Amino acid sequence: MTEINYCLWAPLDDPIYRQYHDEEWGVPEYDDRALFEKLILDGFQAGLSWRTILYKRDNFRKAFDNFDPEKIARYTPKKIDRLMNNAGIIRSKTKILATIGNAKSYLEIMENEPNGFSGFLWDFVDGKPINNKVKNYREHMVKSPESEAMSKELKKRGFKFCGPVIVYAFMQAVGMINDHEQTCPRWKAIQKLSKP
Repeated sequence: MTEINYCLWAPLDDPIYRQYHDEEWGVPEYDDRALFEKLILDGFQAGLSWRTILYKRDNFRKAFDNFDPEKIARYTPKKIDRLMNNAGIIRSKTKILATIGNAKSYLEIMENEPNGFSGFLWDFVDGKPINNKVKNYREHMVKSPESEAMSKELKKRGFKFCGPVIVYAFMQAVGMINDHEQTCPRWKAIQKLSKP
């Protein structure tokens, strides 16, 4: 029987993390709202592990109106207080306020960019994923010229919690950068999912 060498960072004994690795991480995402959600969650991850966020993701979706930017942009102090008392999410006022500001910035991009938020972001990789050749996940970069450029532009547009390292993790997650290990079957599978 041939052994399948999946990426070492996703433990075999963690079914939620494994499912995330096997079905979601690195799959090219082109939906505006889904990209917004992932960028916000990566911002909440700052200083924490992705596993922490992944296990609270459903709570985040419920607490933040399924990441509807139009609703988030109108959050009141009363809603912020409710979020600060919600033990199911990360209760950081700085990150919650950043999310509200990011929703407003997202709406501006949607209004002013002809290809929406998705087109705006995918332009940083010329519309197609970068397929890196990673032998071991510990070798992959933590930022790149593309993540630095995206981070700079997002900040210019008013986004917070979007430094180049956070943005690189975001780009990996949404398939702009394929950093699955080359021995992982997902490395080749992901390439087939990319838009031509």
